[in-house]
Amino acid sequence: MIELLGKEPGAVPENLTSREKTILVKTVSETLGVTARSLLPVVGIARSTYHYQLRAMKRPDKDSGLLELVREAFENSKRRYGYKRIHLELKGMGIVASAKRIMRLMTRHGLVPLSRSAKRYSSYKGEPAKAPKNLADRDFHAEAPNRLWVTDLTEFSIPAGKAYLSPVIDCYDGLPVAWTIGTSPNADLANGMLADACSTLKDGEKPIIHSDRGCHYRWPEWIRICKDNNLTRSMSAKGCSPDNAAAEGFFGRLKQEFFHKRSFAGVTMDEFIGMLDEYMVWYRDRRIKTEFGMSIMDRRRELGLVA
Repeated sequence: MIELLGKEPGAVPENLTSREKTILVKTVSETLGVTARSLLPVVGIARSTYHYQLRAMKRPDKDSGLLELVREAFENSKRRYGYKRIHLELKGMGIVASAKRIMRLMTRHGLVPLSRSAKRYSSYKGEPAKAPKNLADRDFHAEAPNRLWVTDLTEFSIPAGKAYLSPVIDCYDGLPVAWTIGTSPNADLANGMLADACSTLKDGEKPIIHSDRGCHYRWPEWIRICKDNNLTRSMSAKGCSPDNAAAEGFFGRLKQEFFHKRSFAGVTMDEFIGMLDEYMVWYRDRRIKTEFGMSIMDRRRELGLVA
């Protein structure tokens, strides 16, 4: 009978909560036709507590309305948001509820974001030429947009094949400035992304572009695009992930929210690329950044940085 509570077979009744013991006693009493009073000592619950719990269970659930809103916000984020972002999402809708209350509801009802440790793609191919200095020096903060950019490549393996994402991230606020997605981690992917990012620059903006030592960032066309747009190149030390922590952190969030523990069986490569591009747009325009209490793009609008 204890399995009726969703417990594993062999679970110890003494470890149940008073509410669970009450449900167990009531169910067994009604099923076997025995008195509840005779079962109370067996599960270890006082008669007064049992009747209190019965009355409590008849009262309306004060969290039912909030739970419905929390579920909706969680599903709308495609099961990506934790309680902090759900709290901010509801707050933005004018709904008053503490973050702790939302955390308890999400934990109780299994509304937990999907996550898994990321597998990093490496484009390092040796040392073809002397690398630029590490100008970022692990300080990924910028006082204004387009002062410091970071970039890297990451791989997605699905049943239909492999896809690669190449983004430029602005260290001012984490905005994805531009990105390209393809099925080969080649120079065109990186160069196209950089050209798209440079097209957003205003007169006088000359970002540092920081990367790892991948071969894409040392080929002639990449260097030419940097020179033509007055970008200053910066590179991590060989095989040192913390030197490009801002890009690594972005990929970690992306794969937790979009990729890991999700099935892409039956999804074609074109469909997957479309889904990934849709996520990137959502991340830039709508995803709540807890530091701001709003999306990155909304924050820029608030500061008058974009129209």
